[in-house]
Amino acid sequence: MKGMVFTEFMEMVEDVFSVDILEDIIEKSELPNSGAYTAVGTYDHQEIVRMTDNLSQAVGIPVPTILEVFGKHLFGRFSQRYPTFFEGITDPFEFLKNIDNYIHVEVKKLYPDAELPRFHHEQKSTNQLTMYYLSSRHFEDLAVGLVIGCLAHFNTDGKVVKTEGVYQGENVIKIDITLK
Repeated sequence: MKGMVFTEFMEMVEDVFSVDILEDIIEKSELPNSGAYTAVGTYDHQEIVRMTDNLSQAVGIPVPTILEVFGKHLFGRFSQRYPTFFEGITDPFEFLKNIDNYIHVEVKKLYPDAELPRFHHEQKSTNQLTMYYLSSRHFEDLAVGLVIGCLAHFNTDGKVVKTEGVYQGENVIKIDITLK
């Protein structure tokens, strides 16, 4: 997993909770690098899993909720760091439908070794979109947070529901988005 995800996670923990909480979870997570990450480095995703578990225990918030909050934070940071990804895009569905065939292609140019989740989509109507999330890492709650962050970025109200499903014979997580 790219180091930028780690550095953003630690920034979110510091901003939302405190430096003390961040230091505690780094220590409890027994990280091989003692929490020293670079944005361009690549690290084992299990390290962020351990930090998330320890944060959950420290603050009494379930892991799925923490990952969702982090996803919202991360989307905001992506929009600040990579404004070109948003050029000419006027609504959240347009952005979400282009994740695999544009956004991830561009991410791979920046980070050729990045292991990215796959997304497929099905637009059911002008206000309904289903995203199919496929990843061996199972950060679907992070993906839900990213979708919620996307809606917020485009000042759009909507409902986001995560369920298990099947897409073209593969087990997936369905993220149903309904705009209000």
